[in-house]
Amino acid sequence: MNLKKITAGLIAAGAISAASAADLTLTIGHVDPQDWTTSKKGAATEVFKNLVEAESGGRIEVNVYPSGQLGGETDLVQSAQEGTLSMAMVSGAFAKVCKEAAVLEIPYLFPSAPVAWEVLDGEFGKALSEHCLAQSGLRTLAYGETGFRNFTNSKRPVAEPKDLKGLKIRVQTLPLYVEMVKAMGAEPTPIAWPEVPSALTTGVVDGQENPVSVIEANKFYEFQKYLTLDGHVYGTDFLLMNEDIYQSLSDADRAIIERAAKVAGTLGRAVQQFNSAKGLKSLAANGMEITTPTPAQLAMFRDIAQPAVINWLKGEVQPEWIDRVQSSVNMVSNNQ
Repeated sequence: MNLKKITAGLIAAGAISAASAADLTLTIGHVDPQDWTTSKKGAATEVFKNLVEAESGGRIEVNVYPSGQLGGETDLVQSAQEGTLSMAMVSGAFAKVCKEAAVLEIPYLFPSAPVAWEVLDGEFGKALSEHCLAQSGLRTLAYGETGFRNFTNSKRPVAEPKDLKGLKIRVQTLPLYVEMVKAMGAEPTPIAWPEVPSALTTGVVDGQENPVSVIEANKFYEFQKYLTLDGHVYGTDFLLMNEDIYQSLSDADRAIIERAAKVAGTLGRAVQQFNSAKGLKSLAANGMEITTPTPAQLAMFRDIAQPAVINWLKGEVQPEWIDRVQSSVNMVSNNQ
């Protein structure tokens, strides 16, 4: 057990001793800063805390542990499963305990954020939540947003897949991203997040991929000249709660928590959208050359990347989930 696990255990014990101040103390962890103006997870958890504490009249206390204080996302998921942490807000790490959540990261799946929201808040999102609850023991209270991921590089403008050929692109240490970038003709290079700035500045890799807000916040414009707004993957945040703790609550307290979670997910999405728009202006002002692929060029990206990832996913998840999410996206897109 490492120090962060011990800390999480002490937090859980502290929740019991704090019962005299509140009838119930919930703990929630995430890896982003807590500044609600710059962090979607910070904004979501801050509004969740305030709404729950206000609506419960102080009977429920919510303690937020941001900035990876209790470990990385994988640690947070595990702590929430064990119950040493009541809740966690994470993104890609959730797929490690519920593989079917990875279908949300099929390249070029969602044509827009509103389509993604409607899919996640509708029948598909509810079905995925129930499935992942059975798989992980974690209840998805709300879906937030990490944002659309885009390519940057230091070598040349990228408007279509052939422009990526031969470029070394840093990817997350997840096979899905390796398969996607490899299919596009680039050289995927999995590198842990803390090492990314050094890898970019020293030329270990030529580029990377992330949401605009992350690119801007980390000042990647200092060593990346070109940005391509291809939006290859829509990143989802999951606001999760330990199911045993959820079941121990009264119906009234569950309702308070569910209402607050819904607002939290919505606010997280709004903050992410705002920071993406603001970040795009900042990146342009700081000298990045921004390429927006045409619909025909985006179709080229999709036609190359999507089959490769889906083929890989079929060996990892129940194939029906791939069909279900694609059908849901098509239905929502046709109705908008």
